[in-house]
Amino acid sequence: MPAESKPQVVIVGGGVIGVCCAYFLAKGGARVTVLERDEIGMGASYGNAGTIAPGHAPINKPGRVKQALRSLFDPLSPLYIAPRFDPALMRWLWAFSRHCHSRHLERSMGVLGPLGHATSALFENLVATEQLDCHYQRKGYYELYLSRHSLDAVGQELALLRSHGYRPEVLDGAALRLREPALSERVSGGIFYPEAATVNPHRFVCELAARARQYGVSFRSGSKVAEVLADGARVCGVRLANGDVIRADTVVLATGAYDAALVSKLGYRMPLQPAKGYHRDRVPRAGETPFLTQPCVLGERAVFCTPMDGFVRFAGTLEFSGVNHVIRRPRLEQLTRAASRYLDGMDEGESLSEWCGLRPCLPDGLPAIGPLPRYPRLFVATGHAMMGLTLGPVTGKLIADWILRGTPSMDVDDLRPDRF
Repeated sequence: MPAESKPQVVIVGGGVIGVCCAYFLAKGGARVTVLERDEIGMGASYGNAGTIAPGHAPINKPGRVKQALRSLFDPLSPLYIAPRFDPALMRWLWAFSRHCHSRHLERSMGVLGPLGHATSALFENLVATEQLDCHYQRKGYYELYLSRHSLDAVGQELALLRSHGYRPEVLDGAALRLREPALSERVSGGIFYPEAATVNPHRFVCELAARARQYGVSFRSGSKVAEVLADGARVCGVRLANGDVIRADTVVLATGAYDAALVSKLGYRMPLQPAKGYHRDRVPRAGETPFLTQPCVLGERAVFCTPMDGFVRFAGTLEFSGVNHVIRRPRLEQLTRAASRYLDGMDEGESLSEWCGLRPCLPDGLPAIGPLPRYPRLFVATGHAMMGLTLGPVTGKLIADWILRGTPSMDVDDLRPDRF
């Protein structure tokens, strides 16, 4: 591709989505600059649970609203809404509730199912061909339940997964403990998802960024974008908070929870809400056996427990408290308090890292991927909620195909950014 015909692309955001977009665009011949307000991979990607869960259902599910209302005053609840007057959040919650039904779940899985298969293949290929040192392991994960009633309640979801080519396996508590001895006798049963994998998310982003650099990508940390510049319908670049202008003929917005502000300046409403997640990394005390060897998620508490590099990461919660990085100790501590109900030996561990970050959530539980109407060279890739790591590679590939070839490689019309 002649240099003069190569698209000049600015990607706003250096997390897993932005870096995946940069990699596939540069490999396809584009000239790419990534602008990151902080450091590459240090946002929500840094503290991700590290579980690649293809086919994972959206957060909108039948019965979710009733479940949320019952758990609002439970200190171990996965959901927390900070008391405050916030009309935008109230509108978001109302829209969210309207998508918590079976028809929406089926329609969502019609999109997420194929995306999951595609992203699994991309992960395998990326790790192998680029020799990424990111502790990638494809050995599935276990979803654990204390209550048989809770396990039975996911039957519709399992049927949907099977209809899309996934192979979830239902196991009783005894069978689970044979595979993972650390599980408590209180665990009555669970599900094994064999297509899943685990990775150190920060290492994955940094390793892929290093390969993207080899294809010519320029990364600029500490570069906060104030606005997208356009001449009519033609995108011409971005202006940084310090006044600098970066010229480009194509812009990709992948800043997660911060995308809504940039899009609103162009006249679009994107109902993004930042949902704060936490992680706590734990290591067993010297001489103690590891308290977990297999990745799992605590079904009733939505806490992911992922063995990584000699420690276990406990990650989860959805906290709606606005754009901030304040660690609420009770929310953090509920991760390991909840885990102690499912796992033995939790009192023998020591904390290695404590963290919080913001996940971008849209009210229908699906990401927004594609160009904005009236601006054919302005693309959005955000709203992945808890699926950012999982869908990172396929999102990057879709955006690259769109920009370089004029059309995405899969049908993602249900994910268009202007659907709201």
